[in-house]
Amino acid sequence: MNLRWTLPLVVSVFGLPALTMAQSVDEPVVSEIERVPLHTVVPEYPKEARRDRIEGEVEVCFNVDRKGRPSRIGVRRSTHRVFEKAAIRAVRASRYIPLKRSEPVPSIKTCRTFSFSLEKGAPNG
Repeated sequence: MNLRWTLPLVVSVFGLPALTMAQSVDEPVVSEIERVPLHTVVPEYPKEARRDRIEGEVEVCFNVDRKGRPSRIGVRRSTHRVFEKAAIRAVRASRYIPLKRSEPVPSIKTCRTFSFSLEKGAPNG
């Protein structure tokens, strides 16, 4: 009996990737390695968005190379363009645990959603 493991990754701005496994019979074994964050950077709230009291979300998708660096970073969805550069910079500055030479680089694309919200009663600046 052969098992196939599928690992969709769900990542939030403050959480580690969640792991879900699905099994199907009569398919070859495919091993994917979950990429674990080593250093996660939270994006800075853009000054113009804070000034104008704009809130929103950005979903950024990317690959992680062998050395643990995000690559092929792109915005999948955004509620306001003002947040996109900050989210991309945060992903670019984040790092994942590097892979050993013997480990294959997974082809799974990772996506993170960043929520930008202003706290009620917080000083503006």
